[in-house]
Amino acid sequence: MASQRVFQLGLRRAAGPSFRFQPVGRMVQRRLANSQASGRVSQETGEEILAKQRLNRPVSPHLSIYRPQITWYASGLNRLTAVILSGGLYLFGFAYLAAPTLGWHLESTSIVAAVAAWPLWAKASAKFAVAMPFFFHSVNGLRHLAWDFGVGFKNPTVAKTGWAAVGATFALSVYYSFFS
Repeated sequence: MASQRVFQLGLRRAAGPSFRFQPVGRMVQRRLANSQASGRVSQETGEEILAKQRLNRPVSPHLSIYRPQITWYASGLNRLTAVILSGGLYLFGFAYLAAPTLGWHLESTSIVAAVAAWPLWAKASAKFAVAMPFFFHSVNGLRHLAWDFGVGFKNPTVAKTGWAAVGATFALSVYYSFFS
């Protein structure tokens, strides 16, 4: 209902400046820039009025007064892992397209042969570096999918599922990196 009302008001205002509309049942507050009869204010007077208004504005608290929560970190990490995964995909895709021109060998057999020559710790580290963002983004995506269905919105549940996502990410990444 409210969105229809806003749309109707917008259409009426767009009809032209000569059309004046007074809403029925609801008062619309209008703030005029100047209460003087002339309607014009000098630049210095306007700056003084603005400075006085700024002194009376409430100050928003900074994020530093709030206690950090798992949802903050999970939300930020979910976005960061999305950037890492998609950025890596685009980087490899462009490199694969440019490889014939630049003389690089990015065919599957060349990559497998190169990685096979690495020591075991380097292979596991590379797998872990790729697995962590992938599994976190996937597990946290399932958590967000549950939220889309309206499941798990209470604060204790949100905290538990956040830490469960971190634990599942670590467990899946370790299993993938060292046992598969």
